[in-house]
Amino acid sequence: MSDRVRIGIALTAAWSFVLASIAAIMLAVGADLGEGERATLVRILETRIPHVLIVVVLLLAPLAWLVRTLFRRYVEAPRALSTDVRIMVTANPAHRAPERGSAEVKKLAADVNGLAEARSALRTEVEQRISAAKTQLEEERYRLAALMSELAQSVVVCNIEGRILLYNARAMRLLRRPLEGEATGKGTSLVGLGRSVFAIFDRNLIIHALDTIRERLRQDAQSPIAQFVASAPSGALVRVQMAPVFGREGGTPGAGITGFVMVLDDITRRAEAGHRRDLLLQTLTQHTRASLASMRAAVETIVTFPDMSSDERSRFLGVIGDEARQLTGRLDGTVNEFADSLRSEWPLEEMRGADLIAAARRRIETKTKTRLLTKLEMVDEDLWIKVDSYSLMQGITYLASRLADEFHIRELRFGLAVDGALAHLDLIWTGAPLGTETTMAWQTDAMELGGEASPLTLKQIVERHSGEIWYQIHKPSQRELFRIAIPVAKPEESPWSAPAPGESRPEFYDFDLFHQSGQSSEQDDRLLASLAYTVFDTETTGLSPSAGDEIVAIGAVRIVNGRLLVHEVFDQLVDPSRAMSVESSRITGIESAMLAGQPALAKVLPAFHEFCADTVLIAHNASFDMRFLRLKEEATGVRFDNPVLDTLLLSAVIHPDFEAHSLEAIAARLGVNPMGRHTALGDAVMTGEVFLRMLPLLADQGIRTLGEARAASQNTYYARLKY
Repeated sequence: MSDRVRIGIALTAAWSFVLASIAAIMLAVGADLGEGERATLVRILETRIPHVLIVVVLLLAPLAWLVRTLFRRYVEAPRALSTDVRIMVTANPAHRAPERGSAEVKKLAADVNGLAEARSALRTEVEQRISAAKTQLEEERYRLAALMSELAQSVVVCNIEGRILLYNARAMRLLRRPLEGEATGKGTSLVGLGRSVFAIFDRNLIIHALDTIRERLRQDAQSPIAQFVASAPSGALVRVQMAPVFGREGGTPGAGITGFVMVLDDITRRAEAGHRRDLLLQTLTQHTRASLASMRAAVETIVTFPDMSSDERSRFLGVIGDEARQLTGRLDGTVNEFADSLRSEWPLEEMRGADLIAAARRRIETKTKTRLLTKLEMVDEDLWIKVDSYSLMQGITYLASRLADEFHIRELRFGLAVDGALAHLDLIWTGAPLGTETTMAWQTDAMELGGEASPLTLKQIVERHSGEIWYQIHKPSQRELFRIAIPVAKPEESPWSAPAPGESRPEFYDFDLFHQSGQSSEQDDRLLASLAYTVFDTETTGLSPSAGDEIVAIGAVRIVNGRLLVHEVFDQLVDPSRAMSVESSRITGIESAMLAGQPALAKVLPAFHEFCADTVLIAHNASFDMRFLRLKEEATGVRFDNPVLDTLLLSAVIHPDFEAHSLEAIAARLGVNPMGRHTALGDAVMTGEVFLRMLPLLADQGIRTLGEARAASQNTYYARLKY
C-alpha cells in the first residue's frame, strides 16, 4: 500500500471521528429538549450551518497536518531508512542514508551511517588481505592463460553435458560462424562459457568419442583418447582429439568422467591438398597417356620399318623427342604446382581394430530395428587400423540393418585379419545369397539408420579410407560375407597425453560449470543465480517501431554463473535502409554514413538469435527492444521465445518508494559506474552490472527463481507500458 493511500485512510478516519463526535453530542443534547426547544434549536442551526462547517474545517485542518507530519516522521522516514540499509548491505556499500524524520530517526540514520563507514573500512581491509592472499594464485592463472593463448591448437573444455567451461582465443576464432554473405572471420563465435558444444559439433560424434574413451578405460588404456574429424561452423575441416577429465568423490581419484578436453586442429589445407593431389594424379594420367601413345607409335614404326630413309627416321625420332620434352615439361610444371600436396592424405585416426568391432557391435544392438545377434569369428586383437571410426561404424551398422530388415538375418559374425598392408574386416552371415544388383545398390544408396541420415554413401566411406569393399561366398563353409579392406596402421603415442585419473587439476576460467545441470526451456523453477543470461540493447533510427523505425545496432553480453563475461559479446551495426533521425544520431552518435555497407537485419538477427540460445534475455525497458524484434519475426523467420527479464520492472519491485527508474538512476543507487552510455554494447554491459547488483536485493524480498521474478515484474505499474 502506498504512502498516499495510507494518509488518505488516516484523514478519512479522522474526519469520520470528528463528524461522529459532533453528531453524538447533538443527539445527546437534543434528547433532553422539549418539542418547542428542539424546533428552536433546529431553526438556529439551519441559519448557522456555514459557521458550523467552518468550525469543523478549522478543527480538522490542524488534525490533518498533525497526521501527515507524524506519518512522515515516524512511518515514511523509518521505511526509507530500511530501504537505504538494504541497499548499503546488499548492493552498494558506498550508499548512505539521508538524515530525515524525527530526531530519533535522524539519530538512528546517523548511527547507521557510522556503522556503514566502519563496515566499509573493515570490508576494505578484508579485501586488501584477500587480494594479497590471491596474488600468487592470480599469477598462476595468468601463466596458464598466457600458455593457453600461445598454444598452436585450439582448446575447448566441457563438462559431461557438453557445456563449455574453458576455451582459448584460437578456439573462438576457429569456431566463428560468419554472417550470411559475409567473409569468413566476421560474424559471431559459437564458443562461450556455459554454451553447448553440441551447437558446434554433431552430438553423435561426441557421444561416439565418449563411448570410445569409456571402452578404452575399461581396457586400462594408458591414454584413453578419441579422435574424429568434423566440419566447423565456418566450413573449416577440424581434427578433434578428445580426452576425459576425471572427478573426485570424497577425495577418491577416478570417481568418473565429469567432462572432456577437446584439442582442435584446422586441417582444411591438408584436406584441400589431398584433393589437389588427386587432381595431380588425374592430370598426370590424362596427359601422360597421350604422350606415351605417340612415343610408342613412333618407336613401333621405326622397329617395324628398319629400312626407312634417314629423313623419315629423323622425323619419327623428332616426334619422340618432342613428346618427351613436352612430357618432361608437363611433369615438372605439375610437380611444382602440386609439390605441397604430394605428402597429404585424408585425415584418419589410428585405433585398434578390436575396439572398432566392439563399438560396432554395441551400435548394431541399439540401432537395428530387428533383433540381431553379433559374435566374433577370428579377430586379431593386436591389429591397428587407420580409419574414420564414426563414418565406418555408420557404414557397418547400415549393412547390418539392411541384412536384418530385408533378408531376416538373425546372426552376424565379425572377422579381422591382416593381409600385407591391408586389414580385412569381414561381416559374415548364413542365409540367402545376395544378387550383384543388390550389393551394388547398397554401396551407392544414401544411408539412413534410426532416423539419422548420412551425407556419405557406403562406397564413398570406403573410398575415403583408400580401401575396397566386395561381397563373396566362402564355398567351404557356404557362408557369405562383406569384406572391407582398409589400411593397417602402427600404433603411435599421441603427441599429448590425458592426465591419469586424479591428476587433472583444472584451475582456469569457470570450472564451477562442471557441476551445473543442463538447461531447458522450462526454467521458471530454477534459481536466478544458476541461469545463463544474454543482456542486450538496441539502438534505433527513432522511437516508433510501428511507424517504421528500424534497428541500427545490437549489443549484447553474456552472464554465466554470476559473472559478466565482457569478452563474450555481440556487437554489430545494421544497415536500416533508411536515414537516422536527428535526435537518434545526437543521442547515439551513429550517423547514416556509418551504416552504409553494414549487413541487413535479416542477416544479423539469425546470428544474434544463435548467440542468445539457451539463455534468459535481459534488457532495460525490454518491451521497447522486444517490440522491434517481434515486428521482424515474419520477415526474417527468427523468433525470440526466450524468457525475458526487465531491469526497469525489477527496479520497481525492489524500490517501490523511488520514482526514478531510469538506467542512470538505478546505476547511481546501486553504485554502478555509467560508462559507454547510449551505445548498444555499453548499455548492455551497464544493464548486466545493474542486474547482478539486483540479485541479492531480490533474494532479500524472497524472489529467488525466474518464475517469481517474472510474476513480481508483471505486478508493477510499468508492466503496462506498450510500444
